[in-house]
Amino acid sequence: MRAARYHGPGDIRIDEVDRPEVTDPEDALVRVTHTAICGSDLWFYRGQQDRDVPSGVGHEPMGIVEEVGEDVVSLESGDRVLAPFAISCGECEFCRKGLHTSCSNASSWGGENGGGQGEYVKCPTADGTLVKVPDRHADDPETLKSLLPLTDVMCTGHHAAVNAGVEAGSTVAVVGDGAVGLCGVLAAKRLGAERIVAMGHHENRLDIAEEFGATDRVTERGEAAVERVHELTNGGVNHVVEAVGMESSMNMAFDVARPGGTVGYVGVPAGIEEAEFLGTAFGENIALKGGVAPVREYIEELMADVLQGTLDPSPVFTKTVDLDGVPEGYAAMDEREAVKVFVDLT
Repeated sequence: MRAARYHGPGDIRIDEVDRPEVTDPEDALVRVTHTAICGSDLWFYRGQQDRDVPSGVGHEPMGIVEEVGEDVVSLESGDRVLAPFAISCGECEFCRKGLHTSCSNASSWGGENGGGQGEYVKCPTADGTLVKVPDRHADDPETLKSLLPLTDVMCTGHHAAVNAGVEAGSTVAVVGDGAVGLCGVLAAKRLGAERIVAMGHHENRLDIAEEFGATDRVTERGEAAVERVHELTNGGVNHVVEAVGMESSMNMAFDVARPGGTVGYVGVPAGIEEAEFLGTAFGENIALKGGVAPVREYIEELMADVLQGTLDPSPVFTKTVDLDGVPEGYAAMDEREAVKVFVDLT
């Protein structure tokens, strides 16, 4: 089969590799029809994260089940499935309480499983991981494009909004205008937020934020951005979505929060050394809640909204490529020419 693989910083290639095989009774083999390139993929692409050379890449596959192990009970060949970015068993202590990303039997899409940006993936513990798309929606291209962000960024933005305590009537600030931040805006709107301040530096991305429900945009940087949010909201907000993970963005998230507020964070931590925000958190009794999103916990709830037409995160995809175009897609995201890249293997 053909799959995208990492060969070093800035070097993604489409290679011929062995197709994964069903070797365990709980396995499923999935033919990938759609996948995506994630902002978190840029960490290794930019040489900021260690990774084996060469190694399969990608973690957001959608496709058709080709084969299942004898113990798989919820799926059969021909089913259309979504694959959350984390593989989970669905049965351990952590899966049972909705924390699938801490699964005691966790696995990833790399290695012998094929990587998520290739023609096939193998899913261990398929019953606990894969989510079936209802047959009546399984072949509609627009619906599938709207569903694909649920494998990661839409559920991640939702996780941040939930942990920030967003509810009907809330005023929310969203720090970051990447795909996760934009989905955080959409999630806050879905949860009933009345006012949503989108904070970022790219007008085209903030246009998407407004499409998703943002009522205000803040493009200033540093202290000027904090002052602008305080001016717009009469002293800050009770609910903050942090979707970047840098020291500066964490500091900003706490600086725009009102005393007693909550920061829901899902930005992967990077370069945080002094953690100045902890002093603000302590002094102002601001809570910090979040972490890596347990997509499997949220995916069915959000899929129901997509299928009934009340939720559509697909505008985060601003570039589409085929499998051969994946290296080009990485470059486009690295150069901020694309928010998120949709990969169509059909």
